[in-house]
Parts: sequence; C-alpha cells; structure tokens
Amino acid sequence: MAGSGVEVKASLLKHRRTTFERAEKFVSETYFLDCNLRGRLFGDTCSLAALSCFETSQRIPYDEAVKQEFRPTKVGETFGLTWHTCWFKAELSIPKEWAGKEVHLLWESEGEGMVWRDGQPDQGLTTEGEKTSYVLTDSLKETDPHSLTLYVEVACNGLFGAGKDSMIAPPDPNKKFSLRKAELAVYNRDVHELLVDFEILLDMAKLLGEENQRSFQALYAANRMVNLCDVTNPSTFPAVHELACSVFSQKNGESQHTVHAMGHCHIDSAWLWPYEETIRKCARSWITVVRLMEKNPEFTFVCSQAQQFEWVKTWYPGLYAAIQNLAKEGRFIPVGGTWVEMDGNLPSGESMVRQFLQGQRFFQQEFGKMCLEFWLPDTFGYSAQLPQMMRGSGICRFLTQKLSWNLVNTFPHNTFLWEGIDGSQVLAHFPPADSYGLSGRVEEMLKTVKNNRDKGRVNHSAALFGFGDGGGGPTQKMLDRLKRMKDADGLPRVQMSSPDRLFSALEKEKAQLCTWVGELFLELHNGTYTTHGQIKKGNRECERLLHDTEVLGSFVLSRKSSFRYPSAELQHLWRLLLLNQFHDVLPGSCIQLVAEDAMRYYAEIRSSGAELLKDAMQSLFGDQLGSHEKAGGSILVVNTLPWERTEVIAKAGAGGAETLALVTVPSMGYCAVQDSLSPRHLVTVSKEADGSVIMENGIVRVCLDTMGRVTSLRLIESERGSIPEGSCANQFVIFDDIPLYWDAWDVMDYHLETRKPITHLLKPLEIAGSGGLRGSVKFSLQINQKSLLTQEVILDAASPCVRFQTQVAWNEAHKFLKVEFPVGVRSPNATYEIQFGHLQRPTHWNTSWDWARFEVWSHKWMDLSEHGFGVALLNDCKYGCSVRGNVMSLSLLRAPKSPDASADIGDHQFTYAVMPHAGSFQEAQVIHQAYNLNFPLHIMPSVSAQCPAWSAFSVESPAVILETVKQAEDRTDALVIRLYESHGSTVVTWLQTCLPIQEAIMCDLLERPDPSHRFALEECGLELSFTPFQVLSILLVLKRQS
Repeated sequence: MAGSGVEVKASLLKHRRTTFERAEKFVSETYFLDCNLRGRLFGDTCSLAALSCFETSQRIPYDEAVKQEFRPTKVGETFGLTWHTCWFKAELSIPKEWAGKEVHLLWESEGEGMVWRDGQPDQGLTTEGEKTSYVLTDSLKETDPHSLTLYVEVACNGLFGAGKDSMIAPPDPNKKFSLRKAELAVYNRDVHELLVDFEILLDMAKLLGEENQRSFQALYAANRMVNLCDVTNPSTFPAVHELACSVFSQKNGESQHTVHAMGHCHIDSAWLWPYEETIRKCARSWITVVRLMEKNPEFTFVCSQAQQFEWVKTWYPGLYAAIQNLAKEGRFIPVGGTWVEMDGNLPSGESMVRQFLQGQRFFQQEFGKMCLEFWLPDTFGYSAQLPQMMRGSGICRFLTQKLSWNLVNTFPHNTFLWEGIDGSQVLAHFPPADSYGLSGRVEEMLKTVKNNRDKGRVNHSAALFGFGDGGGGPTQKMLDRLKRMKDADGLPRVQMSSPDRLFSALEKEKAQLCTWVGELFLELHNGTYTTHGQIKKGNRECERLLHDTEVLGSFVLSRKSSFRYPSAELQHLWRLLLLNQFHDVLPGSCIQLVAEDAMRYYAEIRSSGAELLKDAMQSLFGDQLGSHEKAGGSILVVNTLPWERTEVIAKAGAGGAETLALVTVPSMGYCAVQDSLSPRHLVTVSKEADGSVIMENGIVRVCLDTMGRVTSLRLIESERGSIPEGSCANQFVIFDDIPLYWDAWDVMDYHLETRKPITHLLKPLEIAGSGGLRGSVKFSLQINQKSLLTQEVILDAASPCVRFQTQVAWNEAHKFLKVEFPVGVRSPNATYEIQFGHLQRPTHWNTSWDWARFEVWSHKWMDLSEHGFGVALLNDCKYGCSVRGNVMSLSLLRAPKSPDASADIGDHQFTYAVMPHAGSFQEAQVIHQAYNLNFPLHIMPSVSAQCPAWSAFSVESPAVILETVKQAEDRTDALVIRLYESHGSTVVTWLQTCLPIQEAIMCDLLERPDPSHRFALEECGLELSFTPFQVLSILLVLKRQS
C-alpha cells in the first residue's frame, strides 16, 4: 500500500475498449501524430532542387518527352485536362548528412504517375493505389550520387478514369489535376515494420472476438508493445518487434485452412479509360511488381490477357524482358490462356475458340508454356459451353469470383466441378473472399475461411491481393501483412502460392466435390446484353465477315497451292475483334472514347476484311467475274454455309435497277445464275377493307393491322395459328429503365412494372412490295417526341420466315425498347441458342432462381415449342431477350447515361424474323434459318452463266454444322475445319468434300493433331461421330495443286 515502502505494480486488470483504443491511437493516421508511432514514419525532409513540367494532349514516348521545353512549376499548381499528360522533371539533391538513411521521393498528385530513371520506367505512383513514395536508396552511401534527375509522367486520369462526381459518371473533360506533394524524406523502415505489427495484432484482437483467447493475447501483446516502445528512441524498436513476432510465431494446428495468396492486378483492357491508357496502366503496374520482386523473393504474381503482354512487349521492351526472366523463375505467372478477359456470354463459339487459340499460342511462343487455368474473374456470366472450350484448349481449371455479385441467390459453392452442355468438366474455384483485389488484411483472410461453402470437402482457397480494375497491383505493405500471417495461430495458414499449387491441392479432393451443370448465370448486369447496340452489331457482322473470308480463302487454297492465304492479315483482324470482346467493351459498359475506339476497329475489320474477301473472290473466279454493265444478267452466287440454300436475292439489272431472283446455291459452294427459278407458290399481298394486309407464300400466312402488329400467323399446311385470339405480335413496348446504380450494366426486375405499348402511328401500314417473289409492307411509329421507328415486314417466296427490317431513330434517356410476340404455345421451358449449341430456361417464376432470369441472353435464335408445334424468333444482331409464359420478347435498345451519356443515341438498323413451325425446332431446321439470316449469300456479276456449280463441303446430318474452315496455323498446306452437333443428339454422319484431301487428323481447338486419331478417306467422305453438342476440329492436309 502507498507509503509502506513496498513496490506497487500496475494492476493487470484491463478494460478491453480502452486497451484497444490506446493501441489504436498509438498508430493512428489522424490522432496524436506529434507523439505517436505513425508520426515517426518519415524523418527529415527537404525540398526538390528544381521542378519543371511539360504538358501535352498526346501520349508520347519518353525519348520524345524529354526533348520538350519544360517550364518551372511548384507544389499546389494544377495541370492538364482529362486525358492529357504532364511530364515533370524533378532535379534532386540529397543532403550529405542523410548518409546511411533510406531516402524516398514523396510524390502525391492527382492522376497516375510513372517514375522514369535513366531512361527506363522504374515505378508507378498513384495516390489511389497507395503508392506515394519512390525509394531512391535503401541506405545512402557517401559514394552514391547525391544529385540526380528523375522524370515523372503523370496521366491526367485516376485509377478509375475521370468520372464527374461519381466513378461511373461520364468523364469530366475539364477536370484539372493538382500536385500536392513533391519532396525528399528519410524513411524509417523500422517504424513501418512496427506499424504493420500493430495493425495485424489489433485486427486479430478486434476480429477474433471476445470469446476467443487468441483475441486477448493479441490485444495484450499490443498493449505491452506500447509500453515498451519509446518513439523518440529507435533502440527500443527491436524489442517491440520481437514481442510481436512471438505472437505471430505461435503456429497453427495441421487442420487449419490454407490460403494461397497470389499477387494480382486486374486491369480492364478498356473501361472508364481508352485502350491507349491501358497500355500505360500495364507498364505502371507491372514495373512496380518487378521492383517488389527484387526485394521480396517469395512474392508471386499472376497476370492474364495476352493482349496486355503484347502491348508491353511493343511499347516497353526493357520491362517485358524483365517479366520474361521472372516468368522463367515461376514468379511472374501468365494465366488465363485467352487474348483478353472476354465477355462470357455474347461472343460466338468460334470467337471464344479464337480467344484461346490466340492467347495460348502467344503464351507458348513468349513464355515457353501454355496456361493450365482459365482466369476470368470479372465478366458478366459464363456460357455453358466454356468447359468444352477450356478442355479443347489444354485447360482443366477455372477461376472467377463474379457470381458473388448475384443480386438474388447466393451461389452454393466455392470449389466444384463445372459441367458444360456436352458433359465436359473443369475444376472451378471462386475465391471465398469474393474479390480479386484484396489488401492482405486479417479481415480478408478470416472471410476466406468463413465464406468457404465447401467446408469439409476442401481446405484450400485462393486470395488474390493487389489494387485492380484500373491497375495498381500489390504494395509492400500488403506483402508485409501476409508474411506475419504465414502460420499464426488463430488465423488461416497464409502462403505465397501459384495457381498450379492451389489447383493441385484442390484436385486431391476432387472426388468429394459437388457438380454444377450448365451455365453460370450472373443475376446482375443483364442490361449488358443490349446496351450499345452498334457495338453488338459490329461484333456480329465482323464475326460473319471473318468467317466468310476464311471460307473463301480456304476454297482458293484448296485449288491453288500458289495462293497466299492472308494469315497475317486475318490474325490482325481477329485480334482487333477479340480485343473488342473485352468484358466492358462488347457489353457496352464503357465510356464514349472506348465505344469510338471499338467502332473504329470494327470499321477497320469491315474495310480490310472486305478487301481480303474481294481478293479471294478474284482468285477463285478470275476472268469469270465481270462488271454489272458487262454481265448480261448473269451472276455468281456464293454460299458460305454447309447446306444447300434456296432463297430470293436481289441482283442489279439494266440501268442499275434491282431485280429479284429465286436461286438455289450448293452447300459451301457457288453457282452461276442467269434466270430466276419459279417458286412453287408466289407471294400474294392483299389489303383488307379495315386497312390490314394479308401476305402468304404457300408456307405461312401473316396478317398485319394498320399499326404493323401481327394479328394472325398461320402455317398454311396445318392451318395452325401462332398468335392467340385477341393478342397482337410484333408489339413494340417501352419501359422506364432506371437501375439502382450500375446504369449501363443493369436492368432491374421492376422495369417490367412500367410497360407501355407504343401506339402512336406516324404512317399507317402500306404495301411496299406487291408480291411475286417478295411481298412487303411498311409503317412508321412515333416512339416518343424525339424517337421514331420505321419497319418493313417482308415475306419471300419459299421462306418459312417473316422478316422485320427495322430502322429506329433513338433519342431517349433511361428507356428500354422491346418487341413482344405472344404466341399460342404452352411450355415450361424456352430454348435459347448459345455458343455451339443451345440450352433451356424456364418460362415461369416458380423459384428465386427462375425469376432472377427475367432478362437473359441468346445468340441468333430462341424458340418456344410444345409437342408438334412451336415458334422461333431469329435476329441478326441482338442478344437480350426473355420468354415469360407465352410471351417471347426481344430486347432492342436501351438509353443509359453512365458511363457514356451518348450510349445508343442515334440511328439503328436491325432485322429479326418470326418462324412458326410444325414439329420440333430441330426438325423444322430453325438453326439453319437463323444462320441464313446472319450469313447472306454473296452475289457478284459474271460474264457467263456457264460456270459449273461447285460445292466444297456438305454434311449428311442436319444436326451437324460445319462452323469453320480456315488455313491451319502451323501448316500452309492444310486446312482446319470445325464442326459441332447442334440438336443435342448422338449422331454418326458423313462429311462430303470435293477438296483434294491427302490426310485427315483429329486435332484440338489449338490445332494440335492427335496422331492416334486419323480418319479413313472414303469415296463418300469422312465418317464422323458426335455426342450432344460436341465440337470436333479436324486437320485436313491438302494434296498439292497447280
């Protein structure tokens, strides 16, 4: 007791809150900086010797920038407009008395910076990415240069672009950027280490909870560290650090969950910034990773997207060489296997194959190995054909986290087997922390364990750390956090790892895993199936153009060995198309600058592709081709699809006037046409007393009212009606379209409550084509004050489809335009085309999983059938759609205002078609009709009608589609053909060809031949076997032709 002479010790009883807050304030960035530990992170500072700058609206290389005239500047000044670049010249003079000290350049500016030293990029600087200091020296030596000059290249945009007032708002073109700090400082590394120690201990104390003994151990250790630490006496720091280490070194038991930590830097190839800025984002992020690896030998980093590697190779060759060396060491790890992280829904099957083909070949050529895992963490859903495409590309592992964004249902697994529509399986892993941009914090590691939905089946998970989306990547602090959690009791075991180590551990538990069959549907962002319709139209048209160019080039190659197949040119065009399929470009969730870039790339593909197609035609037909003036009415008609087609075409007649002809063209071949065939039934068009019009062609009869709505649609042979009594199809409807936040991305379920039919007639229905080979009617509707729609409804002879050629002048804000077809069909499921196949989705909303799919996607067709009858909707460039009950709806246009205020504003042209059919859609050849709509016949004037008809390929079974014919990647004397089973059936069929084939060998999607699987060349062709939705690729070696 006091005064007794007995030493009194402080009570060991502690109040948890005051103890915690005491330690918290000791490292606070806000409070008590004059006397706490945080305030000692930096020591002495000094100003720069000189600072000057040069501003440009262009992204120019270093060698050009340093030759410019720089003007003096200072901290506090503003620079730039959005998307400009400001180059700073920093002249430094380090005080001699700082010898032995670690010296940093402290730099805080708006915008993204890159330090250039000795003519090379050396580190990224971004305030948003917690990179605001650049290490000049770890320990200043007397012999070190004390005066040096650095250049800092600052892009006038942030990690997330330059949105005005919010991240996803359109960029503010007049935004100014400021320099807030530029000075030299002594950096106290030992203080940094203690700050990380305190952070980990305090997080353990807070997050492990009061019921956990380990929580109190961490808290009391932090309290003792405060007692031990004299912030004015660095000699006390080692003992404080040792006390923290004594807590971290208490190890876990063997059953503890293992977290596989991997550095990561998701960089959107374009999003809230243009493609060109992404090139610099890659350099800023990756050079920082390289510098971190120099100081952290255990650090591993994973990086996807071959396109980004290609950019860095071209623009930053020194950095690229360093990356290649680190890749050889297994530290800088290429992943993904695709050209870009593409959208997972909208690209065609062949486009997805080319993503893997171009990506895997690039990684093999540049890094000596292909990727074993498909890495797609941030796209808006995943097609049910992706497992087969992965397996065919040498990949059996898959990682994403995007389904954690589901708005309605929680996906039930983190580690599982994903099975595609053909039965192919891959091992899938969703990191349980639900992010690809972790900071390496205790909270995230605990969430990784807690969120694991496959407890008891697997005990390993991935944790991807590093700033992402706009780049940035990992920081030293993140690495220091993770080191302390390597094997600390109470926390999961955290190890620096690699995708191969992670998946190898998961594969050991494969037998216990659950299986998910079918698509991985994201219950969010379903507005991206429709937003930016011109981008989606450009994608579909360019996919078709490249398909046709390859087919025609292959025809010529098979007949003329001397023909130079334009492989380099086609690769360039394919890579442009694949780049535009990035998951924020094709979906339309990008700023206006990106949309303009995308349209420019499509224009290049269209222009160059048309020239290549023209060259192939010239080589194929030679003197047979003529001009319209000299053709004398003869034409050559080319069919790039693998079945015979009978269609009405328009050809140029005398004086340039168009005439119609009914032609039959061989499968994947051509013929000369002089005169039209006579159809079995001509098209008749008749106007009724009430102004309605009836068109029929012996197959279908359609009746349209004065507003262009279909009031009756019948199959003539069966007299089966398609439209319920009292209903109207081809009904345009408009909805309010105001999502909760993600404007270009989301359409919400409540938009359906705002449905308004469009009934304002501008021009009533009138006959435009009186019949014969073609009948048509036209009408115009006023959508709103500034928007109008004009449509021509067309019925051709011999066609089972009614086509709707549509033009829309669209000037709306937050509106959603659709067209509805209520049909006389009852079925619990509708069928939708996906890549290389189709799947079914419910037409009812029984469960939350059902109604979460109120807006879905398909490709060229969707179908609603009952036994013996159905109706299909076909389209030439639309993806968003739905079927609820008996109403088939095709989504046409949206009008979001963020991140592009001009999205979809302007003129649009598109075509859709309706096809009633007897029997199943397979029997009715709906799939063939959808292809026909998307792949028009090619028509050229001919000097003679004597050219014999020719067919390169045909397939006996209508279930099997020959999708692709191209030159092999590695053999100029060979073709690769790709076929798939489209009906969902097991089938044996014959592929007939007149090409001079020497050898036929099975190959995978990367065109690697399987010598054990050679096909017998028989007189009737190749015998092929398919299981449902199976994709086969075959290498055809050609005999040499003169």
